[in-house]
Amino acid sequence: MTERDSMPYDVVIVGGGPAGLSAAIRLKQLADAAGQELSVCVLEKGSEIGAHILSGAVIDPKALDELLPEWREMGCSLAEVPVTDNQHWVLSAKGKMAIPHFITPKFMHNEGTYTGSLANLCRWLGEQAEGLGVEIFPGFPAAEILYNEDGSVKGVATGDMGVARDGSHKDDYQPGMELHARYTLFAEGARGHLTKQIKAQFNLEAECQPQTYGLGMKELWDIDPAKHQPGLVIHTQGWPLTDAYGGGFLYHQANGQVALGFVVGLSYKNPYLYPFEEFQRWKQHPEIRKYLEGGRRVSYGARAINEGGWQSIPKLEFPGGALIGCSAGFVNVPRIKGTHTAMKSGMLAAEAAFAACAADRSSDELTDYGINLRNSWIADELKLVKNAEPAVSKYGSVLGTLLAGTDMWMRVLKIGLPIEMKHQADHTKLMRKEHCHKIDYPKPDGVISFDRLSSVFLSNTNHEEDQPCHLQLKDPDVPVKINLPLYDEPAQRYCPAGVYEIVGEEEGAPRLQINAQNCVHCKTCDIKDPTQNINWVTPEGGGGPNYPNM
Repeated sequence: MTERDSMPYDVVIVGGGPAGLSAAIRLKQLADAAGQELSVCVLEKGSEIGAHILSGAVIDPKALDELLPEWREMGCSLAEVPVTDNQHWVLSAKGKMAIPHFITPKFMHNEGTYTGSLANLCRWLGEQAEGLGVEIFPGFPAAEILYNEDGSVKGVATGDMGVARDGSHKDDYQPGMELHARYTLFAEGARGHLTKQIKAQFNLEAECQPQTYGLGMKELWDIDPAKHQPGLVIHTQGWPLTDAYGGGFLYHQANGQVALGFVVGLSYKNPYLYPFEEFQRWKQHPEIRKYLEGGRRVSYGARAINEGGWQSIPKLEFPGGALIGCSAGFVNVPRIKGTHTAMKSGMLAAEAAFAACAADRSSDELTDYGINLRNSWIADELKLVKNAEPAVSKYGSVLGTLLAGTDMWMRVLKIGLPIEMKHQADHTKLMRKEHCHKIDYPKPDGVISFDRLSSVFLSNTNHEEDQPCHLQLKDPDVPVKINLPLYDEPAQRYCPAGVYEIVGEEEGAPRLQINAQNCVHCKTCDIKDPTQNINWVTPEGGGGPNYPNM
């Protein structure tokens, strides 16, 4: 084994999203205020900060106000478009019904929020972090967890570069580097590759419900200026989904653009459901299409979203580190927001880590972080909505929404239903194909609706072709021997990037082909595969999508 170089830090942060960058900034703020030196490093697997960041996004600035109170005067692009109009529609095949504001609790109204690019917000946060002395290394994914002899987390190692598909070393081979830390914060986002290992290693999910997920797909459009209404925010539910819960969004943002997208809960049962095609079909609804006609699609991406809520939050701290942001799962599903809670979790973890470092501690558990988070406004907010997602998932869009709304109102009024609904892991929900109906999806028209491959092209996705496949099959026989006969291999459909396809059926020799170069790092395969046979691991540094303005 090639010997790796190592670098010591006080705190290493895995992931340059809103949680990781907020933690880095807060650590440096605290160190500067105390007149102390504190070394902080952020590892980001994307080619730059923001390259892999994808969200709607309507952002509650609550945490940003706490972290950088003067952010509106500091050149942050998020300040450009405050939300001015918030609408929620229930769609039928041809029409819509608008839900009056007075029916929904006030926290659902988007007052005081902003709409814009989360990727650009992260780029700006990265600049603030670097200005405070944080070292940021984009294009260097954390690929391995390092442990001390006592079992505590020692840090992480970045992936080797220049490894061929067959495992041999190419001419430009470079071994990964070890980053040792007093504390390591994992901010990988939903279904993080190393976070999965940490949860298993320290049994962090022993007392929580399984995490559940949605698949979010997004496009950015330049639209007719006459149709553009900066600050208009629209959410939809209902049509076209009948075999799943979920819904769409359309946000009028800066520069004459709209961000639109569709989320499908990954607890769906019908293996023939095709989330990407549901999104394309949704765009053809008259109330959505009218905004897009005469416009031009400029970007596409997809990402899994945590939807389990409060009861799916694992134990957050372990010897030598902690989980922050969507690695833990702080998304408020009814509000369709998670940036503010992710940022706040990073700040709370940073405060605990700084206190530990200031007291000259290392590798113990940051118990103050877990305690403080459970006494924070994150907990207050998520407890209000904890039954919303499981109610809709279990009882469907109509009855489930009514139950969810009733429960939220009762909790707002300090009454509260005496129940906490449970979750089942998404991969357990698929039914066998003979019990389900096939779905006839219309062909894309190339104007409003498109195919997956042309969509992936707009995500600027690229991976070094001659490298080990980062989509690993635990058993290569399972796709054809189990998934194909039982479920018609659903990976062909749930992947929003066309990574998986069955070839050779006509010749009587079917096999699963993995087009790993198409992967947009959404993690859906890792979540939804019914046999849990697919393990997503980090590819060579800098690979994957490169999202502009998403």
